[in-house]
Amino acid sequence: MATPSLSKSKLIAQWQCPKRLHLEKHHPDFGQVSARTRALWATGHRVGDVAQQLYGAPGSVEIEFDRRIGLMIRKTRDLIDGGADYPIFEATFRYEGVLIRVDALIPHGDGWRVVEIKASTSVKDYHVLDCAIQDWVLRNSGIDVTSISLAHIDNQFVYQGDGQYAGLLVEHDLTDEVRTLEPAVLELVAAARDAVAGPMPLIDVGKQCTSPYECQFIEHCWPNDSAYPISGLAGDKAKLGEYVALGYKDICDVPAEDISAPTQQRIHRVTCSGEPEILAGAAREFSALPYPRYYLDFETIGPPIPFWPGTRPYAAVAIQWSCHIESAPREFRHEEFLDLSGAPPMRALALSLIETLGDSGPVLMWSNYEKLVINNLVELLPDLEKPLQAIVDRLYDMQPVVKENYYHPDMLGSWSIKAVMPTINPDMDYAGLEGIKEGTAASEGFIEAIQPETSIERKAELDIQLRRYCRFDTEAMVEILKFFAEGRA
Repeated sequence: MATPSLSKSKLIAQWQCPKRLHLEKHHPDFGQVSARTRALWATGHRVGDVAQQLYGAPGSVEIEFDRRIGLMIRKTRDLIDGGADYPIFEATFRYEGVLIRVDALIPHGDGWRVVEIKASTSVKDYHVLDCAIQDWVLRNSGIDVTSISLAHIDNQFVYQGDGQYAGLLVEHDLTDEVRTLEPAVLELVAAARDAVAGPMPLIDVGKQCTSPYECQFIEHCWPNDSAYPISGLAGDKAKLGEYVALGYKDICDVPAEDISAPTQQRIHRVTCSGEPEILAGAAREFSALPYPRYYLDFETIGPPIPFWPGTRPYAAVAIQWSCHIESAPREFRHEEFLDLSGAPPMRALALSLIETLGDSGPVLMWSNYEKLVINNLVELLPDLEKPLQAIVDRLYDMQPVVKENYYHPDMLGSWSIKAVMPTINPDMDYAGLEGIKEGTAASEGFIEAIQPETSIERKAELDIQLRRYCRFDTEAMVEILKFFAEGRA
């Protein structure tokens, strides 16, 4: 039997879950890649591009991807055998069926220094294993590896502009740690071959389904053929996995006496009753709120590679807001801000927000995210600290009030606004939006819209979708408050 081909990513999949690797190789069609995962892939590509800028030198070469893997390997070998004295990016090697592509292979004395680039902000255990796999393949391919390091993003880096990203990456020498892991690599490779060649491994669902990566086979592996699947009980994935291993598929299959966490007890009780739980506290709280009321929602971007001066990697930068203003009972108007010119929008956004919100009345939000966003604006615009802080002091979080006083079986363990809203008004379901219907898509849509190469037609389409999505959030907040405060609950 031929030795199965295994990429480094496939070995990491084996480390996370042998069943995942088996499914990736034999039943990829069972998987569903989420928008969040696709965004993470795009993030990795962006960081890789900047890394080449930072680690490049005259003559640097990138081995471009080619489905003819053998061609990539030959190009790499030809460069090295030809005496390359410059960095090689995506250098490609294969040893005993294990394929790797090296982010940066840099000449160092008589050998080569290896730098693996990650979009994370710290070194993780699986990063060290990742580097150990690279080291094993390289040294067995005849490459003199003088050191192997991992470079990750420094989230305290402040971009100064002009495409200058020196200091963005922090490098850690992992050589000594990596060299101790060779036996673990050998075991991992052997186990991966077994997982690929043999029958599907019998692995119970659990925390490995979402850590360190969200597995694309969650919907396949977790029971989902009941009205209220176990995953909707919320809480720790490991504990939920134990319920599944016992044969429970539906929340109501779990004996009540086996549940100890108060939130899970509540979810279980309400789900099994079939009737939503509506307590009086939300009505009292919401009806007591004075006028004017401001229902506020931000959209943000947090790219790993900042593209506006003064911003940091992954910091939530406000790019859009929507606000429904209730000046008196049932008297509403809507205001919004969105600038797709590509210019830094933060100052204009902040000034328009300050003007719109005035100096009195509660500013309603869903979860505490808006507070974080405004505090980030203060960091970027210190001269506006006083009026922005005044807004922070007026923020009122609706979510804890709803969480304390309301649960509907169809929320499936979540009090996100996207989970709550359809249970209150079925006609207002985020799933019915066209195009952009969640935050990750909004962020990616904004970034696409401001690119010079984006067509006028596509920009106009994204403008409509972004405004509609952000407005939908504040409309939902209005509907939720009315549901409780006006006694419709």
